[in-house]
Amino acid sequence: MIPLEILIPFFTASLLLALAPGPDNIFVLTQSALHGRAAGLVVMLGLCTGLVAHTTAVALGVAVIFQTSAMAFSLLKFAGAGYLLWLAWQAFRASGTRISSGMEPSPGLLALYSRGILMNITNPKVAIFFLAFLPQFASPSRGSVPLQILLLGGLFILATLGVFGGIALMAGTLGQWLNRSQGVQKILNRLAGTVFLGLALTLVRAQR
Repeated sequence: MIPLEILIPFFTASLLLALAPGPDNIFVLTQSALHGRAAGLVVMLGLCTGLVAHTTAVALGVAVIFQTSAMAFSLLKFAGAGYLLWLAWQAFRASGTRISSGMEPSPGLLALYSRGILMNITNPKVAIFFLAFLPQFASPSRGSVPLQILLLGGLFILATLGVFGGIALMAGTLGQWLNRSQGVQKILNRLAGTVFLGLALTLVRAQR
């Protein structure tokens, strides 16, 4: 449906965009360093599930709402910022000693997966980015535009899985080494809290 001369540049651009420092890959890095490679990979799957939702929304035209409605954009933006602030509070109050003693276990895989979904879906910038990026590579002359959007979104998610998976594995290995020290665990939690706080502030300042 879409020729290779379109798909290859699109996939290359998707890889570069996934590599560029941003809220999602920083989120994967911190969670993987704190809770291990499996946690990072599960967060990655949650983020990519959010991308599925964004792709579907663009294909169905729903994402236009967030581009044209200031209220919808603001509501989603502040919901996402509030969730990030809650994560920051959880990270700042965590104790390295309690984590290492087993009294305060790491979040379960389902919780981490849900965390990834919420992190991605409540970022209206992602919806608008998909709305602006994906249609550039679709054309009515090649058939159904919604099907082309779904295909392009799938390729973008594939690129994201590769890049974020690599980040999760590397950060998880580093985190295993660092977590031998309770003091370092506490520093990692404070660092994660600072990252969540910074992401929340960045989201609050986001403009359409």
